[in-house]
Amino acid sequence: MNLLVADDVRRRIGMAREDPPSHVGGYTKVTCMNVRFSLAILLTVLSALSGSMAQTGDRETAAQREARLQWWREARFGLFIHWGPVSLKGTEIGWSRAGERRGYGSTGTQVPAEVYDQLYTQFNPTNFNAREWVAIAQAADMRYLVFTSRHHDGFSMFDTRADDYKITNPRSPFRRDVVKELAAACQEAGLPFGLYYSQPDWRHPDAFTPDRHGQYLAYLKQQVTELCSNYGRLDILWFDGLGKPAKDYDGKALVQIIRRLQPHIIINDRTGLPEDHDTPEQRVGKYQDHRPWESCITICRQWAWKPEDEMKSLKECLQTLVRCAGGDGNLLFNVGPMPDGRIEPRQVERLREMGDWLGEHGESIYGTRGGPFKPGKWGASTRKDSTIYLHVFEATSNELVLPSLKAKLVSSRLLKGGQLTARQTDAGIIVNVAPEGRQPINTVVALTFEDSVMTLPAVSLKGDSLTEGARATASNVFARDPHYAAGAAMDGDDDSRWATDAGTKQAWLEVDLGEPKTFSRVRIDEWAGGGKRVQFFELLTRTDGEWQSCFAGTTIGPHWERMITPVTARHVRLHVLEATEGPTINEFQLFTK
Repeated sequence: MNLLVADDVRRRIGMAREDPPSHVGGYTKVTCMNVRFSLAILLTVLSALSGSMAQTGDRETAAQREARLQWWREARFGLFIHWGPVSLKGTEIGWSRAGERRGYGSTGTQVPAEVYDQLYTQFNPTNFNAREWVAIAQAADMRYLVFTSRHHDGFSMFDTRADDYKITNPRSPFRRDVVKELAAACQEAGLPFGLYYSQPDWRHPDAFTPDRHGQYLAYLKQQVTELCSNYGRLDILWFDGLGKPAKDYDGKALVQIIRRLQPHIIINDRTGLPEDHDTPEQRVGKYQDHRPWESCITICRQWAWKPEDEMKSLKECLQTLVRCAGGDGNLLFNVGPMPDGRIEPRQVERLREMGDWLGEHGESIYGTRGGPFKPGKWGASTRKDSTIYLHVFEATSNELVLPSLKAKLVSSRLLKGGQLTARQTDAGIIVNVAPEGRQPINTVVALTFEDSVMTLPAVSLKGDSLTEGARATASNVFARDPHYAAGAAMDGDDDSRWATDAGTKQAWLEVDLGEPKTFSRVRIDEWAGGGKRVQFFELLTRTDGEWQSCFAGTTIGPHWERMITPVTARHVRLHVLEATEGPTINEFQLFTK
């Protein structure tokens, strides 16, 4: 067996390997004139249909929309797969293609376009087995799967008739419709199936040209129609418009086509329209229970496969999933298969470990809603009916003190067993877990109340840091995006961050403590995803209008912490004097001791 998947993976899903289906049917190349003629007919038909048809969202009641999204919200955990011929190079999909990025101006530098665009003629992933991928997802206890049908590089991993730059092109040694095989495997296993589709196509000659962009839009609509018509039930369509407004890709018409053909489908917010859910990328979303969201995050650093890419630890993976669920969101967790079609064995093993944990703790994730205690450094909470699940990551003492709730506590237990006491007082709920009952990654406590806890308002646990919740300002914020504002480094959440624009070599982050306070311990958590960017920094305090240095250092990195000579001040500034790239800080914290 050349697919290195543990035997227990197969036993867990009860599925034996079969040979991949052979390529069915050929491809007849058509001329550009014929393609445009067929697209013109298609557009005429679609225009007539859409003129008399409203979007599904326009005629849904709130209750109907909630019912349509219910399975997805309860699923919480999905598998994202980025794959294509670029895996031969081990560079990033789409972004590593050097040449003009139509409609976006900048260029890539890693793989020359003339080389990148011919990689498909060498791409022959004979070890690809769709059932094997589904088995891996199910062993990880993932509840849906989303695959990249076409990325920004314009290469289609399905048998489209809109273009011959595709996996079934006669020049491809593989010539199999990957989307078709994967859709069939998911449907056979009862795993909801979704497709990623990029509206940008940096190779297409008509995109964002003054007189031919309309023909490019026709090409988009034909491909979307094919995806929604030729592969059976499609549960998710995951667009990636890179922030362009809806008019640039005729987003409203694309959505109308999709909802007419697949009325039950779930569509993300990257059409330029709000649609069904938000999509924070490579970060855990903030607590948000008024609108669904899903974080898309990679298991390694790169979306597509890269040899010896840095992989996240089991702790990082599980705590990311829990923070998403605790914030009332989903996690779409990405792997990048290798050039031969296998998902890298070490990634398979990491996913299996996550599945093992979920096998014991899944009741605290699936079918839950986030809250009522918002995620923080301490951990996160989820809730279902009359039960609140506490996911405790770090405990600074034997006691965890929770804010008071308008609900009567009736029982408590540890999901893994062990000694636990929980008592309710006027001040709050005090939970004690004996040392032998604590788990190294996440200790899960179930608190059961007399009545439902689902309508309780969400509240935060106040940490010990003097900076938490304090007013913060900064010299620079990445793209002026509020997600990366100064306050993100003062919110007690290690998964949010202050970030600066690319190329920033000096910057400062300032906190106003409200009144003079004394501190002697400093904790700075530099974003691990960027490496040690800070090379020299100092801490400054302001007295009588003048800034004075109270500490100076060199590199920071994740979880940097120091005791310093006690100092009293209201205004404190982290001044980055030299950085290799734009400084990015998850948390800036000050403690009395």
